[in-house]
Amino acid sequence: MDFSKVLINWYLKNNRELPWRKTKNPYHIWLSEIMLQQTRVAQGLPYYLKFTEAFPTVFDLANADESYVLKLWQGLGYYSRARNLHFTAKYIAEELNGVFPNTYKGLLKLKGVGDYTASAIASICYSEPTAVVDGNVYRVLSRYYGIDTPTNSTKGIKDFKELAQQIIDKENIGTYNQAIMDFGAIQCKPKSPNCGECPLSDSCIALAKNRVDELPVKEKKLKIKKRYFNYLVVENNGETILNKREGKGIWEGLYEFPLIETNKSIDVEDLVNTAEFNELFNEEIKIQLFNTKDVVHKLSHQHLFTKFWIVTTKNFEAELIKWKNVAEYPVPVLINNFLLEYKKQNN
Repeated sequence: MDFSKVLINWYLKNNRELPWRKTKNPYHIWLSEIMLQQTRVAQGLPYYLKFTEAFPTVFDLANADESYVLKLWQGLGYYSRARNLHFTAKYIAEELNGVFPNTYKGLLKLKGVGDYTASAIASICYSEPTAVVDGNVYRVLSRYYGIDTPTNSTKGIKDFKELAQQIIDKENIGTYNQAIMDFGAIQCKPKSPNCGECPLSDSCIALAKNRVDELPVKEKKLKIKKRYFNYLVVENNGETILNKREGKGIWEGLYEFPLIETNKSIDVEDLVNTAEFNELFNEEIKIQLFNTKDVVHKLSHQHLFTKFWIVTTKNFEAELIKWKNVAEYPVPVLINNFLLEYKKQNN
């Protein structure tokens, strides 16, 4: 059985109608691939449409303010992708006159572009015979060939890339790469794949050995870290405080209320006795807990246990913004969800 021909034939009958499939413009392909890293198509599609409308060309994206880029990205997660996207757009616009590199090796030099994204752009836009390897491809190859090397191990990453490169259809590389990705997303799904109607079922080793649910194999994840956040939501005559997160931690460049991080969940007495709280407030205040239970926000390697404290003041001496302007700032989903509840209760 010709593996690549079977996949392409399946794809021509079953492919998803997606806007980036109708172009070979590297800017649009790059946008879609960056957005779909660790993101489902259904979630990423509205963001792709928003970005292509707001930034029709790489020059438009390059000239945008980073806060606006992050605001449009809000809710998509992994915000380093958005910052890298903006950085790379400026580099392409200013240093490369708006022209994307047209080779896999050239694309790899762009910030935020790794093996998968470079392979996708090079093959789809420039027909360079380089294989894509993402979660969908790992799953298809692992099951079809019965490979139990962990896909996130150094050996697994190397071996799967080599295998993927060996079996590509060099004459139809762009179509083939999209075919194997769609096949993994639609047919060879992570759970309950439709093996009964799979065109590869006769030669699939995982199916023959009843190992479909066992493959692919991944090494155990890192231990989840617990963090305890206390946000101080200032109410000061229709104004509040939002601070921009700096540094290389989570949510760099996004805005949040003043934050006090503790080593456990605390009560109001513990809160007002912290040095950070007393540095902020030295006048009469009223404080009330907004959420009765900690809001648990789960990130890839850490869980945030969060309390939102409403702190009412009258003559607070700090840089304040109007509450009506808060929606203009890019914030993490955790903060955005709070703002939606806060607005609901204050209407």
